[in-house]
Amino acid sequence: MFELSPQIKMIEDVVRQFCLKEIKPNVRALENEEMLPYPIIRKLYKQLGIDGIVKMQLEKVAKKRESGQAADVTAMSSSGDPLMSHILLKELSRYAPGLAMSFGAGAGLAGGPIVAKGTGEQIRKYAIPVMTFEKIGAWGLTEPGAGSDAFGSMKTTAVLQDDHWVLNGTKTFITNAPHADIFVVYAKVQNTGLERAPVAAFVLERGYDGLSTGKPLDKMGMRDSPTGEIFLDNCKVPRANLLGDENWTGAKDVKKNLANERSSAPAMALGIVERCIEECVKYAKTRHQFGQAIAEFQAVQHRIARMEIARENVFNLVLKSAWLEKEGKMNAKFACAAKLYASEVAVQVSLDAIQIFGGNGYMKEYPVEKLMRDSKLIEIGAGTSEIQLSTIARELYKLYD
Repeated sequence: MFELSPQIKMIEDVVRQFCLKEIKPNVRALENEEMLPYPIIRKLYKQLGIDGIVKMQLEKVAKKRESGQAADVTAMSSSGDPLMSHILLKELSRYAPGLAMSFGAGAGLAGGPIVAKGTGEQIRKYAIPVMTFEKIGAWGLTEPGAGSDAFGSMKTTAVLQDDHWVLNGTKTFITNAPHADIFVVYAKVQNTGLERAPVAAFVLERGYDGLSTGKPLDKMGMRDSPTGEIFLDNCKVPRANLLGDENWTGAKDVKKNLANERSSAPAMALGIVERCIEECVKYAKTRHQFGQAIAEFQAVQHRIARMEIARENVFNLVLKSAWLEKEGKMNAKFACAAKLYASEVAVQVSLDAIQIFGGNGYMKEYPVEKLMRDSKLIEIGAGTSEIQLSTIARELYKLYD
């Protein structure tokens, strides 16, 4: 449990070589929006054969869904093994954390709910192309006035009119939105007769009347991941594109999807921490001050040593996250604790890396500058650190009545 299997280790090595060849030389172009991340992800999927595996798995789920059989999707990932997805995220995050985020948002956040709640037809039409990156998926929850208070402040509405739904509202900070083909969008359903309007998910396609997206937002970090807004102006959505039935479990499903997103944070943080350590060790051994390599200075040694301690801790969180997902035991308390710790560690390690590099660390020429900017979003996305702490406390209250 505390180390990678030979098969996973082999995949890790293959993905690392792929990243060195395909991503590292193009980091600047990705950051400057001269390249999009999706062709690189598709190329990786083809090289590893992941697209074929995903299609085979999802076809089985679709057939079971159509026949009324239970389809176990708790361990569904891009490879059939949750740890494989975590290793993919880690390796991508060593060079382009934003690209890793686009990967996770497409395959996991957008594709995951369709697999979990979709009909056989929806899985074939939407989940398979999204999870193989034949089409780009986006997950639309956050709104301009509703960040942490996703449900209470949600303004997007859905009204059933004859054979279609009409959606109105705006979503923001949506990964992949500027280039997405398929959107999973949450809205409050009106006229249900219930005291409170329930939240439901709808699958939308680019080209629907009333659906538009904004230009990529100009961000501090994760610039290799296009992020934007979704505008819904009397957007007509086929009645059949409601995700799930009319038991209105949307809010519960969102919380589960957020837990899955939070459980991926340690993998991204681990990639950042690993790369920072690697770059700092190399730099400290070659950078000379006062007649010797700065690696000889105790202050530098202590910083690097603490980085390694952090790496060990985050690595163990990644392994446990994968195990909990595979066993269907992922829970909010662990997901929040792992996300909080790993994201804060990634920020601190990247800041320490800049300190070791000194003035060079502040320059875009060196990779630690980008890693620091990118790491900050892991603290904010999928719920801020403060939200994680509150959730952990509430979960603990349930254990000690």
